[in-house]
Amino acid sequence: MDSIIERINNSDIFDFSDTFDIYKYVSILINSDFDLSYKLIVYILNNRYKFDSSLDSILTDLIEAVGFYPYLDKEKFKLDSTSASLRYNSNRSQNVSDRVFHDGQKEIVDIFKSKKNVIVSAPTSFGKSLLIEDVVASYKYKNIIIIQPTLALLDETRKKLRKYDHKYKLILRTSQKPDDDKGNLFLFTAERVTEYESFPEIEYLVVDEFYKLSAKRDDGRSDTLNNAFNYILNKFNPRFYLLGPNIDGISEGFKEKYNAVFYKTNYSLVQCESIDIYKEYKGCFGERGSKRLYKEKVLFELLYKIRDENSLIYCSSPRKARYLAIEYQKFLYEKGIKESSTDLPLIEWINENVTPRWSLVKCLKFAIGIHDGALQKHITSTIIEYFNEFKVKQLFCTSTIIEGVNTSAQNIIYFDKKKGKNTEIDFFDYSNIKGRAGRLMSHYVGKIYNFNETPKQTQIYIDIPFFEQNPISNEVLINIEDSEIKDKSTKQYEYIANLPYEEKALFSKNTLFIEGQSSLLSYLRKNIDSDYHLICWDSLPTYEQLSYCIGLAWDYLIKPNEAYRPMTKKRLVKITFDYAMNQNILMLAKNIFNFNKSDVRVDKSEQELIDLAICESFHILRHWFEYKIPKWLSVVNEIQKFVCLERGIRPGNYLYYSSLVENDFVQENLVILTEYGIPKSAIDKLSKYIPKSTSQDDVLVIMKTLKNDNKLAFSDYEIAKIIESF
Repeated sequence: MDSIIERINNSDIFDFSDTFDIYKYVSILINSDFDLSYKLIVYILNNRYKFDSSLDSILTDLIEAVGFYPYLDKEKFKLDSTSASLRYNSNRSQNVSDRVFHDGQKEIVDIFKSKKNVIVSAPTSFGKSLLIEDVVASYKYKNIIIIQPTLALLDETRKKLRKYDHKYKLILRTSQKPDDDKGNLFLFTAERVTEYESFPEIEYLVVDEFYKLSAKRDDGRSDTLNNAFNYILNKFNPRFYLLGPNIDGISEGFKEKYNAVFYKTNYSLVQCESIDIYKEYKGCFGERGSKRLYKEKVLFELLYKIRDENSLIYCSSPRKARYLAIEYQKFLYEKGIKESSTDLPLIEWINENVTPRWSLVKCLKFAIGIHDGALQKHITSTIIEYFNEFKVKQLFCTSTIIEGVNTSAQNIIYFDKKKGKNTEIDFFDYSNIKGRAGRLMSHYVGKIYNFNETPKQTQIYIDIPFFEQNPISNEVLINIEDSEIKDKSTKQYEYIANLPYEEKALFSKNTLFIEGQSSLLSYLRKNIDSDYHLICWDSLPTYEQLSYCIGLAWDYLIKPNEAYRPMTKKRLVKITFDYAMNQNILMLAKNIFNFNKSDVRVDKSEQELIDLAICESFHILRHWFEYKIPKWLSVVNEIQKFVCLERGIRPGNYLYYSSLVENDFVQENLVILTEYGIPKSAIDKLSKYIPKSTSQDDVLVIMKTLKNDNKLAFSDYEIAKIIESF
């Protein structure tokens, strides 16, 4: 097999006889080793121009025999028999026009029709998410929830499904109400599922990247996903579709209880070749000193060699991704490569709204992108668009690219062997990184360049804590019906069971660190009289009040071993209070720049300090302002309200301020536009023309007419984002 693939890759052309012999060999393989046969067909298609076209009818039959029906359309092959045409048409989607499934997808669609729930483990290039659209387009289900782990993935899904807005209202925020007449598509993270209070009868549930349910995958948000999934299952008993890659099994008994089929396949219409760079440079690579620099030099030389192809470079952290992108840009400049992407609208936006001195601008001009979890959503989604359109050729990314975005590349560079500072990439992570090599309907064969040894192969079984309950956290256990508890002899169960009913209801609703909530409740009960003036506030807090409430959250709601450095409690209070006063990301960046510049321990150039300040500002905005602080304030709010009502005194109300922080102080009815990837700069312009009294639904209608309104003075980038969304 390997020798045939090598021959296909290295030969210039195959005459009639050679072509016939290879096709004959594939035909035999289809019956004796199906997996090898379709892999070989992928390599033939990747080199199709080398084969004798007079035998295309045989190749058509081979493609049809392995079920690669989408490639028949792509390569414009014609079926020459009635039976083949019938088989082709049986693989056509009955719901989405002009879509034909490959055999693997068709098998899953047939399971859907059997009224079984479906749990799918299939390669990244399989096209699992395409089947979500098929479920929606069937119009069989009035109310559907789609849970995805990141807002970026949800944004991609929104763009794909907006064509169905005549049948479904798309609900992206917890403030939106369902439509009583049309159906409703809830595009939510797990956190938003647990927060939403107006669900109608849910008939179908999709959980993307369902491996995040596992308590053993070191994902801090698995508790919330378990609670969301368990809640929807128990309340509505909907049909469901779980999808994810490279999984060998799930909790024993789960599929039997929930009438589900676990469908695992390695079937793929693309292939990946591994090139072990580390073997060529054994002993030369390292994490520090000259060995680190040498490893980077080898990386840059490789990227230079394949610079006309698109490549994803996996890096351990946002800091590492930014560093390597900047260094590679300098490398290209020294090689005499000229800027090639100077007219990207995003560059203009950054120049006007951030600063031209940000190194990302230089990188983009050299067709180099950066993708990490810190950048604003509209920036990362735009960079992904540029990458998919080949306007960006090299994309330096972190683990967010594994689970947060649907994109692939001709080349994957497995450069770092860790996630973050200390967590080793395991075989599951590596498989997901590798799965990005090659792109369905674009690149038949991708390549992964390994700068590190590949992790030892292991089978991946995903535990579902709310079902298996071993292990299980207090935050999940407290939300399980007592009749569903499997082991009531544990100290963990005893702790939960002995909580007073009212406290248990309070803690389970808040979903955060149960023991911390309990300690916070005890603290407030003891100190309510002396600290009441710090607790009883609404609207906007004083500095002292904000310091007190964030301090309570910091002291009681951070779980043991939860990462928060380099942030400190005192600094978090100050930047939150200051940002509320200025409401300006540039001011935040300037303050961070000045702080770091005055710190004698920080040994960086001015350019490095600028980049650090900008990236730290975006991280604070995404992690602390949009997620952590609003959640903390919400929990502290509920607990102080509980204590105040116990005492018969007026409680505070932090929800208004919390909402302002979470939504970057955007006008309330315009917050929905952030979900549509509209930059705040454009929303600020819109706020002058859209009254506060306008409903969110009406805002979306108005947007379709405002995009061509010259008086708003939108930049080209802002116009592009609005047109893209509306």
